[in-house]
Amino acid sequence: MGENPAKNRYAQLNQGEENEMDIFGYKTQGCRKALCIAGYILSCGALRLLFYWKPEWDVWMNCIQCSLEEADIILLRTTDDFRIYSRKTVTWMPVSAFITSRPDYPATGEESIFSKAIMKPSLQVKTIKVQKIRYVWNIYAKQFQKVGVLEDHYTCSAIHDKFGSGLTFNEQNVRRVICGPNTIDVPVIPIWKLLIKEVLNPFYVFQLFSVCLWFAEDYIEYATAIIIISLLSIFLTVYDLRKQSIKLHRLVESHNNIMVTVCRNKEGFQELESHHLVPGDMLILKEGKTLLPCDAILVSGQCTVNESMLTGESIPVTKTHLPQDDNFKPWRVYCAEDYKKHVLFCGTEIIQTKADDRGVVKAVVLRTGFNTAKGDLVRSILYPKPMNFKLYRDALRFLMCLIAFAAIGMIYTVCVFALNGEETGEVVKKALDVITIAVPPALPAALTTGIIYTQQRLKKKGIFCISPQRINICGQLNLVCFDKTGTLTEDGLDLWGLLPSERNCFQNIHSLPADNSLPWGPVFKALAVCHSLVVCEGKIQGDPLDVKMFEATKWVIDDSSRHQIEGQESTHATVVRPGLKATTAPVEGITILHQFPFSSALQRMSVIAQEIGGDPQAFIKGAPEIVAMLCRAETVPSNFESKLLLYTSQGFRVIGLACKSLQAGKQPAALTREEVESDMTFLGLLIMENRLKKETKPVLEELNAACIRSVMVTGDNIQTAITVAKNAGMIAPTHRVILVEANKVPGSFSASITWKSLDENKIEDYRSQEDDSQTEPGIRQALGSGQYHFAMNGKSYQIVLQHFSHLLPKLLLNGTVFARMSPSQKSSLVEEFQKLDYFVGMCGDGANDCGALKVAHAGISLSEQEASVASPFTSRMPSIACVPELIREGRAALVTSFCMFKYMALYSTIQYLGVLLLYWQLNSFGNYQFLFQDLAITTVIGVTMSFTGAYAKLVPYRPPSQLISPPLLLSVVLNILFSLSMQVFGFVVVQKQPWYSKSDIHSACQSVNNHDRNSSSSLGLHGVRDGAHEGIDNGFKSYENTTVWLLSTINCLIVALVFSKGKPFRQPIYTNYMFVLVLIVQLGICLFLMFADIDDLYSKMDVSIVP
Repeated sequence: MGENPAKNRYAQLNQGEENEMDIFGYKTQGCRKALCIAGYILSCGALRLLFYWKPEWDVWMNCIQCSLEEADIILLRTTDDFRIYSRKTVTWMPVSAFITSRPDYPATGEESIFSKAIMKPSLQVKTIKVQKIRYVWNIYAKQFQKVGVLEDHYTCSAIHDKFGSGLTFNEQNVRRVICGPNTIDVPVIPIWKLLIKEVLNPFYVFQLFSVCLWFAEDYIEYATAIIIISLLSIFLTVYDLRKQSIKLHRLVESHNNIMVTVCRNKEGFQELESHHLVPGDMLILKEGKTLLPCDAILVSGQCTVNESMLTGESIPVTKTHLPQDDNFKPWRVYCAEDYKKHVLFCGTEIIQTKADDRGVVKAVVLRTGFNTAKGDLVRSILYPKPMNFKLYRDALRFLMCLIAFAAIGMIYTVCVFALNGEETGEVVKKALDVITIAVPPALPAALTTGIIYTQQRLKKKGIFCISPQRINICGQLNLVCFDKTGTLTEDGLDLWGLLPSERNCFQNIHSLPADNSLPWGPVFKALAVCHSLVVCEGKIQGDPLDVKMFEATKWVIDDSSRHQIEGQESTHATVVRPGLKATTAPVEGITILHQFPFSSALQRMSVIAQEIGGDPQAFIKGAPEIVAMLCRAETVPSNFESKLLLYTSQGFRVIGLACKSLQAGKQPAALTREEVESDMTFLGLLIMENRLKKETKPVLEELNAACIRSVMVTGDNIQTAITVAKNAGMIAPTHRVILVEANKVPGSFSASITWKSLDENKIEDYRSQEDDSQTEPGIRQALGSGQYHFAMNGKSYQIVLQHFSHLLPKLLLNGTVFARMSPSQKSSLVEEFQKLDYFVGMCGDGANDCGALKVAHAGISLSEQEASVASPFTSRMPSIACVPELIREGRAALVTSFCMFKYMALYSTIQYLGVLLLYWQLNSFGNYQFLFQDLAITTVIGVTMSFTGAYAKLVPYRPPSQLISPPLLLSVVLNILFSLSMQVFGFVVVQKQPWYSKSDIHSACQSVNNHDRNSSSSLGLHGVRDGAHEGIDNGFKSYENTTVWLLSTINCLIVALVFSKGKPFRQPIYTNYMFVLVLIVQLGICLFLMFADIDDLYSKMDVSIVP
């Protein structure tokens, strides 16, 4: 064939995406499968269980590798650090029922995946389903391709032409079979399935092995206790999973059963259930509130939607139709970052629709089912990304060390008992017992104890966590990115003033709200119409900035009007009219004909409006620098930059306003954004005050004192951001700010970078470089001496990322202010900080911070909505005071996890050393001795040690993040040596005592019936040594046993006290009253057992009487 066979066996799925995977083709082989089945039977199912845990071994043993085209089994491997394998079976779907009448029928044209997936002459489609997404085999491209989405290669005009009149009935049927139903189906998992999945966890399988071994050794009491604890743990986990499953099912079930209207090619409108929708369907959007059942591209009309499900803010967003431009670029590339303004997302609520001259509001279905925005959100909950944290990796390595440790003990046990002629069965039991002692079955549970208690404490403080494993990571945070508006500053903006401009000059400022009324004029009209507000249930809703701006005019919105353009049909339009408290205006009202919604990439919005009985005009508002660029130069005041700097440097938020007249008679919808937003007349500046929240400064000072960096990442003006950073204490008064500006050199692929020092509103331009060879001297000259902070905007950040990537780490190490950042740039910045080994927290209001909240180590949403599912943490109170609180609790949880891990490891090692020491004499601990150590000591300590709360003060250093680090290993090794020496010392010393007797365990007692009691004593391990068959003891009694057991028990208490660290990350140990009380009671019981001299108790506990 001339093709590389290795290449045909391997490919990548979702290349370049977050869920990228390697896929390998395999074919089942009969003889291999038969051998594996024989292995399942001979191993009593152990091999099958191993294959369940390791699906790649299952595939490698049962199948042979082949090309993906021939494969009936697909092996998938994630491309991240974890390289997790999964196994999928290839299925074949017949589509002959829909195309037998026309064998030459192409699904929807030659370019479509639907025509490239149907194999001829069998008329079948080869598919796999991975994480709820369906992929079909593309015969021509020889690869698996995602279905349920409209292909990206369509241009704007192609979407209008191909799908403008809808799909035919036949096309729709073929697509439905191949794509599957448009449902986000999350069935409630049956309890029996959850139980089986939980029970087959390696941890519980190891526990089952341990319990069986303990029952074989008549260690019934502890085995029963472990069964009860395990069952309780399993039922609690299953109950929790079941509750989550029901909750998730209820979240999505409403989406699956919605009646919609679609347009059928040559058949007109048709009503059907939403689960029948397929990509390419033409959806008709009717008036009134409706939930959108799929992602769709708006192709005619306009919509106002509530996207709180995606963003966490219930601010209405205006969507405009896709332009019908004839170009060769794919529609998404052509629309660039603004493509989202044409897309309606699944799960969002349509508040209002406005038809254009074509009569109805139409949208082409873009994505269905789990491919949609809501589906993606649900999939991120169903398949969370595993956390890559050193603690968990080290814990696994440490566990391996304990297993190796246990293996040495097993060899020692086999040698000792075999040489002494013990039965083979007993030798095997004793050897296996060493594993359950050296590797405590409760170890994984102990690690999560501190996290569970911390989660409860956070909940009481109004911080909710949907990813508990991230709590420990919060303890390592050393950099926190903050959004500005709504996070550091008050959410609502207050109007401070209006600076109008006339004839190239700024006029006197109008102070607001001191001046009760604004004069009628173009500026007033801009405030009245240049917004995206809607009336919902009698209340004006929209962006807080728009609301404040419109309220200043004292006008009202009449949303029920219909507008008639001469020669055209009447269309639904928003009309604003003077309110009862408004000053007299010379017009009846103004109609908003068309909107170009706000774009974070363009940093502006514009509208086309018309006075009732007047001519149409265009109004624009946005970032002052952008608005000024779109205005005619002669209308922009010469002191524009200095005035802008004056207000932004004081921390005000400044908005630029402009307008222009349009030709009457021209259809507003036919005008492009570029035509409207050009040659404008500059109207002035709207100045808004954005006050700092009262808690902002103290919180940032606390973080700074703890050596935790604070960085501002905002979409606002850079001067405003720098001023807010200074006022908030991010930038100290004595520190310098270096403004980094990067620009692409026109007509070439190179870029230039400029360093400017901002000092008391003076800008000093130090150096401009057109290549990157001289940039570092430029930095050094700009810095001079003293401490400094870099500030840059999103555009400069992007250019530095592309052209000066080697310079970016140096800039990020001292970068404090990042302004005019788009949502994607915020996410990119967080990832770049993570590459520098920072543990990054992101705190935002959930509006445009979702991406950054998701990629950060700890995303903290201040949104009151529970919609920000991307964020692991959500604060009920919209205050950054939750950040130090979370770090404090994270540090306490991390230290608790370390304490618990070290305690559990040492407790098992102490018990392990004691047992091996007694094995030398063919002895061991008695069942009740084990029970006392395992249940009364360790389990109770494990529960109460985690009660210690977080220390109130954040110290300027973090707790260690590695278990395998020299200081921690040294403390563990020293404690093991101390324990070993203590037990060996006791073992040897007791044998040197004058009253010691190896054959008489009552030799230390001076009583009259000493001889009688001696005769009833039993020696050795099972009461069979030296012919003493009639003994009433369990065979464990000896002076060595009593000494070693008491010493190891007290040693466990000492270790618990030593490892239960208090300050500086947790409160002092004495504040954990329950833990202190438990230790005192346990020590008291140990001393009581030492001196009680109660025969029945001693007999039960296998303890000998010592002087």
